Amino acid sequence: MIDDVVVMGAGVIGLTTAVTLAEDGRRVRVWARESGTDTVSAVAGALWWPYRIQPEETAGAWSLASLRIFTRLAERPEETGVRLVPGFMADTAMAGLGPWAAEVPGLRDARADEVPAGYMHGLRARVPLIDMPAHLRYLRGRLEAAGGVVERREAGSTAETGPVVVNCSGLGARELVPDPLVRPVRGQLVIVENPGIDEWFVAADHASAETAYVFPQPYGVVLGGTAEEDSWNREPDPVTARAIIERCARIRPELADAKVLEHRVGLRPARDGGVRLEAERLPTGTLCVHNYGHGGAGVTVAWGCAAAVARLVRT
Repeated sequence: MIDDVVVMGAGVIGLTTAVTLAEDGRRVRVWARESGTDTVSAVAGALWWPYRIQPEETAGAWSLASLRIFTRLAERPEETGVRLVPGFMADTAMAGLGPWAAEVPGLRDARADEVPAGYMHGLRARVPLIDMPAHLRYLRGRLEAAGGVVERREAGSTAETGPVVVNCSGLGARELVPDPLVRPVRGQLVIVENPGIDEWFVAADHASAETAYVFPQPYGVVLGGTAEEDSWNREPDPVTARAIIERCARIRPELADAKVLEHRVGLRPARDGGVRLEAERLPTGTLCVHNYGHGGAGVTVAWGCAAAVARLVRT
């Protein structure tokens, strides 16, 4: 059994994978170009849902594995940042989802009286909603408790490590591997004071660069959003921000006058062809396990993917 593992990346995928490996008995070091609070994971609205991720069948299994763990973590929300929150997924039906949907407790088609004006149908569900800054702190603390360490370090290639490296570099895999199939999907958010909202709402058209979602978090309400393919722009756009607030206020009018607290932009690490989760032996002899390309569902599949990585490292 190989004991020493380097995990590249300190976002939710990297830290969750590192925790899983450390608690499996490995000596784990995380190499982080950015700290957890500076990664795209910290920006995420972070509702558990298999959004913009392929391959669908495998992603469904990873998502369900994560759901089981998040449900347990939701018993300690102040510590873990995870809560189970009810909400509405617009213009989506059970029949249009994969087999994973039948295994989500309480997920169902909404009754007509539960559908907001302007929408034809939708789903009701009570699923994990994660306060990402809090959750990333929890993961780092859990990693350190298991003997793992996080080092601020940037690698030039996956071959610079010891016997095993796990590549959770997200968007960085485009240059690190290199993998030209990796590309950004820009997401812009607005954080406002909460005027009394206690349920989440999502209306996401996968064919559109504009989405509408409302996520009540302990620090305010996260309003979104955008899904701009191949945009590297990390600066918030005032015009886009106003449009986001207007879209969300059509669903919850009380948001129109809510005080704006913060603007955020994150670049989702998408990959043409879907997630890459596989092992390869590098010319140096290093075992490299790739775990990147999770698009808009990194939080949703994090624990499931981490378990898959652990199995590959064991073999």
